[in-house]
Amino acid sequence: MHGFTTLFYKELLRFWKVSFQTVAAPVLTALLYLLIFAHVLDAHVQPYPGVRYTAFLIPGLAMMAMLQNAFSNTSSSLIQSKITGNLVFILLPPLSHFEFFAAYVLAAVVRGIVVGAGVLLVTLLFTVPPLAHPLWVVAFALLGSALMAVLGLIAGIWAEKFDQLAAFQNFLIMPLTFLSGVFYSIHSLPPFWYSVSQWNPVFYTIDGFRHGFFGVSDVSPWQSLAVVSVALIALSLWAYSLIKSGYKIRH
Repeated sequence: MHGFTTLFYKELLRFWKVSFQTVAAPVLTALLYLLIFAHVLDAHVQPYPGVRYTAFLIPGLAMMAMLQNAFSNTSSSLIQSKITGNLVFILLPPLSHFEFFAAYVLAAVVRGIVVGAGVLLVTLLFTVPPLAHPLWVVAFALLGSALMAVLGLIAGIWAEKFDQLAAFQNFLIMPLTFLSGVFYSIHSLPPFWYSVSQWNPVFYTIDGFRHGFFGVSDVSPWQSLAVVSVALIALSLWAYSLIKSGYKIRH
């Protein structure tokens, strides 16, 4: 597993060397969301009985930051390597397909967790949300970050140009995250959009993560765990098959 360790370390260094952009900037973005939405809606919205809107918003923002940055880490790394031509130096060593897959995904999970922890730390200045079930928080943080890391791997393999990757982010990732209950409870939605939200796997990552803080959620955390786990397994098998076949990697 020396190849895995080296590639994993390389991917960690890739985002940590520019941590002002890859970690600090997403934390600042989440903080701005909190400042604006909490200021406008805190006195008018109570998503759950006894839960302030500011406290409700914090886990959603932390998970959204984790998901977006986990996706960005794998997708941006692959597309940059493909365009600059240095992907060949990863393909030439005797790395197994699993080592290739695991190193990219785990590094993206680390970035997602670091950003999420940063968001939670800075938002403690506003309110301290309860921590009803810490294990649910950890489980959904890891599964959600892994899910989007694998999706980012698929996007990075598929995309051949930066604008294709941008289209993937703008037309799939952004709608999935913003329409997943980050800023609201899905029970407040009209029937049509309520039904649409139940087909969104990102909703289950955020709802399960939020359950870990408050002990209440829009759906059962076990249902959320099942949906996220099945989605992660399905996408992982797809990504692994793409790596094994060399699709758009080995020309």
